[in-house]
Amino acid sequence: MGDTQFHFRIRQCPGRKVPHPYYVTYNRECPAALQTDNGYYYGYVYFRQIKDRTIRRGYFQKSIVIISKLPFVSLFNYLVGIIAPQFFENGLPSLEAVCHNIDQWTAPVPGDTLNLPVVGSLIQVRIPCRSDKVIAMPAQVRSQEPELLPANTILPSVHEVDLFSIFQPVLGHVQLLWELVLTGEPLVVMTASPTLSAKTVQSLVHMIWPLKYCSDYRPYFTIHDSEFREYTTKTQAPPGVILGVTNPFFVKTLQHWPHVVRIGEMQEERLSRTLVRLKKGSTMKALECSPGVYTRYKPFLSKDKAILKKLQKGVTSKRPLEVQTALLKRYLLELTQSFMIPLERYIGSLMPLQRNISPHKAVPCLKSFDVEGFIKTLEHSGPQLTSGLKGNWVGLYRKFFHTSNFEGWLKYRQQEVNQKLQALHIEAMCQADLLTWIQDKKEVEVVDLVLRMREKLTYLQNSDVPLSQDVATKLRNNLEDVITALPSDLQSVLL
Repeated sequence: MGDTQFHFRIRQCPGRKVPHPYYVTYNRECPAALQTDNGYYYGYVYFRQIKDRTIRRGYFQKSIVIISKLPFVSLFNYLVGIIAPQFFENGLPSLEAVCHNIDQWTAPVPGDTLNLPVVGSLIQVRIPCRSDKVIAMPAQVRSQEPELLPANTILPSVHEVDLFSIFQPVLGHVQLLWELVLTGEPLVVMTASPTLSAKTVQSLVHMIWPLKYCSDYRPYFTIHDSEFREYTTKTQAPPGVILGVTNPFFVKTLQHWPHVVRIGEMQEERLSRTLVRLKKGSTMKALECSPGVYTRYKPFLSKDKAILKKLQKGVTSKRPLEVQTALLKRYLLELTQSFMIPLERYIGSLMPLQRNISPHKAVPCLKSFDVEGFIKTLEHSGPQLTSGLKGNWVGLYRKFFHTSNFEGWLKYRQQEVNQKLQALHIEAMCQADLLTWIQDKKEVEVVDLVLRMREKLTYLQNSDVPLSQDVATKLRNNLEDVITALPSDLQSVLL
């Protein structure tokens, strides 16, 4: 009983997945891991349950829920923590006042610092953008950033969670959990409360930052969720999703799942005591009372004992939790970067050379991703250049290539590269001396050029390619010059 805060994630109704123009722009400018998903909503909940003899059931039970497409866990959990107590104390007028405040807010633009007034307070928070440095605090400031006002609360992040506090009971297996999340393995988190369930699942998803976790995940999953049968059926292999549950019913229902994390409430004790040994082949009956990681998964990489010793020393010396979380976050970030840098380098090698981009030819395409070709590059430019961890990196990559995380990353990078190639091709058309080029060309070649230029103008109008309006104007003028140089009968057809 009392007050409980948590968040959940649910699917959007089928047939309503046309993205709003705002989210298209937001997704283009924000980090990949903070992009919205057209098929899902987030719900941020403040639930109150207290004894009340005046009510027939004997309890007052009510929730305030904020629904949003944005995965701003820290911001919205803080916000609902302000709104709900006001509502429970003052009733509907307080909600009306909150809605009026929120209606005055500007849309969150990546890179901007927002001043958000709500029920007499002012919250100040910065929205991350794609160009931010991933380790140091970002120093870039947008030129049109609003004036910063004195704020009651300055939130350090819109999305981050306290990784160390969440993972301390299973800290010895953080690297194993990182592999499970990276490779999209089915994973169920069993905890005693919705709050801990939601925080743990969110922490797992955050482990592979800045890589986006592209499978489904449910911070708080119940028997009432519409996907209950889909995710608990035993007629097929468990799907590659992460579920957070609190109902003991799931202990039996999900006993066929290959990986289970059981985390109790945080306890103040030494790290050496809270490290939970990996239990292989343990019975699922023990899950109701035994914290730990239950799996038969064999990690590809050897365990990094140095980071565990460093964190254990921090516990002994009573190092602040914020510092412990920063150390763990940096370790996971560097581990993910060591894994992703060879992939990014290989993608770069698939791009056509800029000198091969001609205004008179079609846009060159990005070469196909060849798994074996990439594997061959690992011997000289693999993770060993940035990470001291030993193990079967090749095996980890091969498993990663069969996941939605890889598919999502590759699609995202292909879109970026193809957009860049389109921009370079358009700039080449603007800079070329097309009137000289068409002098000795057949009419069919010139008409083909005109059609391509018109396609580019349409592309500029309908896409998010980062080119200025001056480029579009220059391209339009070049098109008019080319058409004017054609015979009059052909001009009448093309105009």
